[in-house]
Amino acid sequence: MNHSIGKLLPVDGFRVVKRGELPRNFHRSLSHLYQPIVGRLAISLYQILLSESEMNAAEQVQTHHTLMGYLSAPLDKIYEARKKLEAIGLLRSFQAEGAHAEYMYYLYPPFSAEEFFMDDMLSLLLYHEIGQRKYENLKERLICKEYVLEGFGEVTATFDQVFHAKMLETVQAETTSLADKQNQKESRGPVTSQTKVDFDWLHHALKKRMYPSEQILTGRNRKLILQLATLYDLSTIDIEKAVTWAIDENHYLVEEEFKAACHDFLKEKPVPKKQSNIDAREKTQDTGAEESVSKEDQFIAMLERKSPRELLEDLSQGNRASDQDLKLIRDVMTEQGINPGVMNVLVHYVLLKTDMKLSKSYLQKIAGHWARKNVTTVRQAMNLAKAEHQKYQQWGQQKSQRRVNTKEEVIPAWFNKDAGSGEKVSASVNVDTDDIAARIRKLTSRENG
Repeated sequence: MNHSIGKLLPVDGFRVVKRGELPRNFHRSLSHLYQPIVGRLAISLYQILLSESEMNAAEQVQTHHTLMGYLSAPLDKIYEARKKLEAIGLLRSFQAEGAHAEYMYYLYPPFSAEEFFMDDMLSLLLYHEIGQRKYENLKERLICKEYVLEGFGEVTATFDQVFHAKMLETVQAETTSLADKQNQKESRGPVTSQTKVDFDWLHHALKKRMYPSEQILTGRNRKLILQLATLYDLSTIDIEKAVTWAIDENHYLVEEEFKAACHDFLKEKPVPKKQSNIDAREKTQDTGAEESVSKEDQFIAMLERKSPRELLEDLSQGNRASDQDLKLIRDVMTEQGINPGVMNVLVHYVLLKTDMKLSKSYLQKIAGHWARKNVTTVRQAMNLAKAEHQKYQQWGQQKSQRRVNTKEEVIPAWFNKDAGSGEKVSASVNVDTDDIAARIRKLTSRENG
């Protein structure tokens, strides 16, 4: 089901306002840096809105039907493209209050190539989208080489060397809240939650450790901290540990060490048990309506609650998951931004398609497809796996040409019913699938007992 339908109507009006000046060669940034991340339609939408903004579009209300004509695309696709521009920091949208549907679009200039590669989240997204070789080649072509400063030592004065230290503390206390509000209004780059990290708490924690927090929590470092906390879903306490680990002898934050520390925290981070993800069977025991919850809903609830490590151990009859498998799963999750529940579906599917072995290339290829499709829930992952089953089967055959063609196909038990219609999927199920499903049912029963 397409949840974008109905979010916009062709008759809804809009105005466009350009915020900021475009960098030189901005079209290179759009086509070579942003487009691999957000797609061609999103970039085409940005260019149309940019053209409209340069024709005094803020003074004239136009309808979204106009955009449909310019882009030759349905409105639901245009809406999805708009959301990608918003998430990546190129667009902010405001809706007029009241019954009259009208939008105001604030259009922000893209980063220059230098700014783009300095932004950790954007550069990381591009890296995982196009691969290391193309990434390095693109970076070398777009960024001017820096002068070699061999034989030179930096003598640039710092702010606290020029201004009085007491004045620095006063100014920082008075301007921190103002700067945060200003960054919320005019920030560029991927949109992240500004409350993900409690910087006041982090500031005092560093002070207690006798670290110069003003030197460590600079504007760029705050942005880096916020991005990695969002990317790896880390708490403020996790961030404090990662920051203190990455401080060098001169009390500066070393970015690469900080990134590595955050990555390690993800490896050890347990999956939080949210109320919404409690096993469906546990919910229905209190209400006496257990029969109303389908087996598929119970299975989905279990996949949402369990960590990939726990799922691996359950599928191997309680044996400890290997470090190699855990590292592979960790890398795929961090590189593609996949949450644990969706990763469980992927692990379950790939294990059954590869004779209970985690194939790295097969896992990465499907994970990349799901990331581009913006799969965020267990049910979405299951539905996409059903819809693209033939495609994934061809991918698996390409990676394993020596597979016996007459071998009976193994598919997950949740393929038996289509998510939308409940109709049978025409594919035979090997007895191994039933064994795994039985283990999962046994696990669920053990938890409820």
